[in-house]
Amino acid sequence: MNQTELNKHKKLPSKQDRHKLFGSIDPGPRTKPVEKERMADLQNSKKDFLFDIDMVGISNVKHPISIPSQLTPGIQTTIGTFTFGSSISQGSKGTNMSRFTEQLDKYHNQGFAIDIETLKTFTSELAGRLKQDDAEVEVSFPWFFERKGPYSDLTGMNHADATIKVQYDKATGYDVIVTLTGKITTLCPCSKEISEYSAHNQRGNVTMSVKLTEDFDEQKVDWKAALLEAAESNASARIHPVLKRPDEKMVTEQAYENPRFVEDIIRLVAADLYEYEFVESFSVNCRNEESIHLHDAEATLSYDKKQEMK
Repeated sequence: MNQTELNKHKKLPSKQDRHKLFGSIDPGPRTKPVEKERMADLQNSKKDFLFDIDMVGISNVKHPISIPSQLTPGIQTTIGTFTFGSSISQGSKGTNMSRFTEQLDKYHNQGFAIDIETLKTFTSELAGRLKQDDAEVEVSFPWFFERKGPYSDLTGMNHADATIKVQYDKATGYDVIVTLTGKITTLCPCSKEISEYSAHNQRGNVTMSVKLTEDFDEQKVDWKAALLEAAESNASARIHPVLKRPDEKMVTEQAYENPRFVEDIIRLVAADLYEYEFVESFSVNCRNEESIHLHDAEATLSYDKKQEMK
């Protein structure tokens, strides 16, 4: 008799007995209430708990979202990674974690479009649900945009990593910080200068974090497209998903004509951000994945336009 025939004739214990065989035990006595109204609510305890807490909440919450964009595709469905939180006073033990995901589910059922005005409403309502004077929400997501080859016009999809953070305070209102990380090509000026021919290039990662002005209007300006343009237009060359030979010739020659150090990139990008009227303050970071070194090259710059008024 082969193994298959043996298995057909094997007499197994019941599923319940199998569970017990591997460590399951019978339920013990149940003495505590099952009705919510009668259950202890430790998180809402009121005592002197020694310190205020700046922020408590939940993070790494993944959820489907809809992204509006002024670049093609205009509406895209993607996955958002959320962080929610609020402050807790010294007199409160904790927060009710389930209320964060209850708020998320409410907006999901309404069709959760990730735009700034919607997130502002979401955050102020969240503060009310938590019975707090403040709340914050941060959502990160990949944003896709169509890119054409410079000669062939053949299209493909590029993407950048985007984040929106909305902080609400009942007394002071909203702070909105947006972040975009886009990829560019940079060609080394030093390599071009010292070499008889050629120059090494690399892929650069430009991260821009911007605090938006109070009067920012997302209907007039797509902040994602604006930050992307600030990064790409100051690079040695743009990144393309589809390049035929004539495209590749154009891109490599453009890079050679526009050599950039990481220091050059962040200063040029900073100049564009400075000129954007919807930007109150910003930071720029460029990290080049060096092609002839094992290390990366990196530079960072921060600027607050409001400091000019002081």
